[in-house]
Amino acid sequence: MYFKHFGLKAQPFQLTPDIGFLFMSEAHTRAKAYMDYTVWNREGFVVITGEIGCGKTTLIQKVLSELDENVVVAKIFQTQLDEVEFLQAMLVDFGLNPFNAKKVELLDMLNTFLLEQFVQGKQIVLIVDDAHNLSTKVLEEIRMLAGLETRKEKILHVILVGQPQLNEILDHPDMEQLIQRVKLRYDIPPMSEQELSQYILFRLSTAGAADRMLFLPQTFPIIYKYAGGTPRLINTLCDSALTCAYADNLPRVTAKVVEAAASELQWPSYSERVDKRRQKMAPSSVDSRPQDVLSEQSRSLATIAEQVGKLEDLPPLLASIRASLAAIETLLRDLVQSRAGDPNSEAPSSRRKSTG
Repeated sequence: MYFKHFGLKAQPFQLTPDIGFLFMSEAHTRAKAYMDYTVWNREGFVVITGEIGCGKTTLIQKVLSELDENVVVAKIFQTQLDEVEFLQAMLVDFGLNPFNAKKVELLDMLNTFLLEQFVQGKQIVLIVDDAHNLSTKVLEEIRMLAGLETRKEKILHVILVGQPQLNEILDHPDMEQLIQRVKLRYDIPPMSEQELSQYILFRLSTAGAADRMLFLPQTFPIIYKYAGGTPRLINTLCDSALTCAYADNLPRVTAKVVEAAASELQWPSYSERVDKRRQKMAPSSVDSRPQDVLSEQSRSLATIAEQVGKLEDLPPLLASIRASLAAIETLLRDLVQSRAGDPNSEAPSSRRKSTG
């Protein structure tokens, strides 16, 4: 819409992943280096995390674009799958037909394929985006697959990419066996304000802008105020600012235009946005009360169950005591009857009197 007005050849702040517009910040360069290391050095496992919109998917596309025919890769971008569906998705991406097969058959098919590719000298890579959505069972399947190895090297190399929640999942005690297989972990931090200005200028230049002052220098601190160092937020705000400047027939984007764009988007400052997200994630004291009550009731029920368990052992014990008492009663009755029928039997008291 505003291309001709600003002398652009392409949209500089599109939201779809485009490796041509990927700005390799220091953090992105490091994350990609970790991915490359995993692929080319047969080092098994790497985990890359980052906030929503930090450029993880575009980074994956960059890595994929540089792989040659010697690399066989399965890319999983839909992760809300059970373990059977996940195995099927892998096999489909490897070019196989896994449908109508049971889990045992899927595993046999996958292991056979991996070994065949390895014998042919292929690098075999599994890349999973949005890995924070994976279930525990699927992560366990990945761990088992990653354990396939020769005496010298891994056969399947795994790159898990996801939001920071993935770290919380992997740090759970139940994930100890999986995390021990992870060779490298890296969390992509937000860009600094200086990197933000470089990012904006890079994308404008890539889109063909001849005017390096299309965004005036005083706009950068304001953009950082509302978008922080998150590329997707920066793109949204900058695109809106260009639209506002075009609507007002302005040749450049000013600080006032950026403020107007943020207002139209109804954006709070980035710090306020982060605070609100933290408040949503952290349970309030009011919200925690029902949970506390439930926890207390659960403990009480557990105590009652333990006591009931003990009471359940009493009936057999009481029956045994009752049987023993009945046997004693029978013995006493027989003894009394036998003494009563014996004329030579005398009570102890009578015997003492006759002796005297």
